[in-house]
Amino acid sequence: MTDEHDERRPLGLVLLTGLYLFFFIVTATTYGSPFPFLGKIYMGTTAKALIFVDSLICLYLFLGIMKRQVITWYLLIGYNLFEVINTIVNLNFITPAELERIIGEPVDQEALMVNNIASALAIILLTQYIYRHRHYFTNKRKYLF
Repeated sequence: MTDEHDERRPLGLVLLTGLYLFFFIVTATTYGSPFPFLGKIYMGTTAKALIFVDSLICLYLFLGIMKRQVITWYLLIGYNLFEVINTIVNLNFITPAELERIIGEPVDQEALMVNNIASALAIILLTQYIYRHRHYFTNKRKYLF
């Protein structure tokens, strides 16, 4: 039975929740791998710490979307815009030669550029969707739990 105060969750919000769960899983599974951040590739303990923090942020965003928190709406927009900026900075400062040295294989510079620009564009479109659907986020409580 449903409660009379319980709202039906819109499909867009369900898909958004699933997407951020996916982002959390992908981020968590990269633990221990090199991590590009603001124009530099980090390895070792620093990379693990950055991935851990990124995983926690993705987990918080996932839970915040589930709880429909208003503060999560702001955090989603900020996180997504930061990811786009990070992608642009990484493209400008991390050379294909540096990537080749770290991964030990040749890197197709054109494919690298196209893939990163496509992912940044997808994040911008996702952010536009989130911005336009602020009304989905109705929980004004400050804390998740």
